[in-house]
Amino acid sequence: MTTTTRPRGLLLLCGILLIAATLRVTFTAIAPLLDQLRHDYGLTTAQTGVLTTLPLIIFALISPLAAGISRHLGTERSLFCAMGIICLGIGIRSAGNLALLYTGTAIIGCGIALGNVLLPALIKQRFPDGVARLTGNYSLAMGIAAALGSLLIVPLAEAGAGWRGAFLALMIFPLAALLVWLPQLKQPVYAGVGRSSALSQRGIWRHPLAWQITFFLGLNSLIYYVVIAWLPAILVSYGYSAAQAGSLHGLLQLATAAPGLVIGLVLSRLNDQRGVALLVGLLGVVSLLGLWLAPALASLWIVLYGFSSGATMILGLVFIGLRASSAHQAAALSGMAQAVGYLLAAFGPPLMGRLHDITHSWALALLVCALLGTLMALSGMLAGRNRVIEHPALNPRG
Repeated sequence: MTTTTRPRGLLLLCGILLIAATLRVTFTAIAPLLDQLRHDYGLTTAQTGVLTTLPLIIFALISPLAAGISRHLGTERSLFCAMGIICLGIGIRSAGNLALLYTGTAIIGCGIALGNVLLPALIKQRFPDGVARLTGNYSLAMGIAAALGSLLIVPLAEAGAGWRGAFLALMIFPLAALLVWLPQLKQPVYAGVGRSSALSQRGIWRHPLAWQITFFLGLNSLIYYVVIAWLPAILVSYGYSAAQAGSLHGLLQLATAAPGLVIGLVLSRLNDQRGVALLVGLLGVVSLLGLWLAPALASLWIVLYGFSSGATMILGLVFIGLRASSAHQAAALSGMAQAVGYLLAAFGPPLMGRLHDITHSWALALLVCALLGTLMALSGMLAGRNRVIEHPALNPRG
């Protein structure tokens, strides 16, 4: 199904971009205020770290359920509910109570998980001929929103709003998405990702191509969240000041958004994506090794890694749309890939932190990430073949 009129199509596109922006900024923008929050509540570093790992665990738990929810409510209504859930979570997170802070964070994670899974399925359904281009556009929107959130949230807090007011201000993103998305609620329920049985969702887990896509996205998520969590500490250990480390951390966010300008256009012209997957994967490997071996060029390595990670994410999401034979299958595949990916991501930062504690150096952690990046590139080569997932369990007549 595709939109039939240009105004309605533009409204749908705006809604997709606003939802995409919400899915990233409401999670990542809180990082610059974590030290202030830790001071206010007297939290340990580990307790504060739960605020960044808890959503990843929630993503892993909720992602496999998203296709079933969409089957009953319709994709459009499910995405509307996801934005409402995020609004609720932001309100609870900003209430000023420690228990509510964690509760609200978990609720936000539920809404983000639904959106992360269903947005690629919606694109497959409503824009079947523009999967690569539109995926690049919405990835760009996610990156820009994340960068703006990280840039503005500290000045907003210091202007008198405090961290609670700054957290609450993030609600403008899901509220805007809800408003623009209202016309999409007219879509009938059967326009969702399909009414296939639960067997079709389980069947996706038995397909080799689905696992290749899952490992490509999952390993990228693991490495990305390790870098996001520990990059400032890594840079400080190499002699950078805290201010310089913070600036380079922001540069990383911007660099992850940059591929959205070009990668979708490149992919839309290719039937086979093996070469692109290998190139962007190995670019990340080189940048991680460069950060270890030549830290004086950290700004170069960070830009290269950010571009690699952003391009890999877009490519993985494009694989979900291109390799699935239906919108329902795309939702099931998206749920699988994101469940495994975020589960890996949740354990990545503490494990790499433990390696640092044992060795008193970041060298081994960076080397392990580079090795995982090599495996990711190989998975991308397999996933990049011009094939579509077929499985008897995913095809009622198969």
